[in-house]
Amino acid sequence: MTARPEAGTQPAWPVRSAYLAAPGFDAVMEQELARKGAGDLCWHGRLALSALPPVASLWAIDIWDAPERHAVPSIKGAARIMRGLQRNWAGYAPAMHRRSALITDALPPVRPKPVSFPSTPPDAHLGGWTLLAPDVLLLSPTKSTPFINGEVAFVENRTDPPSRAYLKLWEALYRLGRWPVAGETCIDLGACPGGWTWVAASQGAHVTAIDRAPLAGSIAALPNVTCRYESAFGLDPATCEPVDWLFSDIIAYPTRLLALAQRWITSGRAARIVMTIKFQGETDHDTAEAFAAIPGGRVLHLWHNKHELTFFWQRDGA
Repeated sequence: MTARPEAGTQPAWPVRSAYLAAPGFDAVMEQELARKGAGDLCWHGRLALSALPPVASLWAIDIWDAPERHAVPSIKGAARIMRGLQRNWAGYAPAMHRRSALITDALPPVRPKPVSFPSTPPDAHLGGWTLLAPDVLLLSPTKSTPFINGEVAFVENRTDPPSRAYLKLWEALYRLGRWPVAGETCIDLGACPGGWTWVAASQGAHVTAIDRAPLAGSIAALPNVTCRYESAFGLDPATCEPVDWLFSDIIAYPTRLLALAQRWITSGRAARIVMTIKFQGETDHDTAEAFAAIPGGRVLHLWHNKHELTFFWQRDGA
């Protein structure tokens, strides 16, 4: 990875974009940015600063697309600059924590509570800022997510789901602002132990769970869940009734998963797809980009993703 500067070290060039990596994924994001020609990077904690315009990073959990650098001799001066631009700001503080906290206190409060699913994401405008030095402020009035540093926290259900994988689907659907509802149908590929099936079924949709292994008993017993004990990869979409949602949290090689997604998209049997792309060992950036290039698709690194990405796809008119 590029050498990290000490606190107070700044790039000599104007900053035109900044990319925030999730904890532990700095190196993966740096590989991706190098492939996409993001230029030389100056690291500020997990925030990668670039002199070039923003590129479409799949691994950044937040992208600052309009950064500005300001000299700020005082805490009130920093807050005055931001308040003069807009109301809502979220700070990122890998260093100078006390001074950053004082600036935060001088700004209008932004204190989101954990999300109760289902709900839609905030529509209020949110900018990002950080201190590059005690008297140097970097801010961006616009960024890629309305979440503080790309983080999404939920009021968790610690009793009903059989695993914590449900949080990934909650986040995916929360970001979409859309989720399965009563009257809709879903297929969950590789459903065991049933966390994603539980998410959709708990909202009233009917779920057909596909896996050779059995689901947790409490999930399999739900009245709107049908279990089919077969291979997710062996299932022929052409033999299936059309569904509103296709879900997949399968552990599989990304290239094999790409072929699976393309088969379902070509079949026309699914209106929407949410699928986890999981990586073992080295990150397969080529396949990640192939997913992102699918018309109607989008790829994101969610806050609840590990070494994986989430693929979203929607059929035209869905």
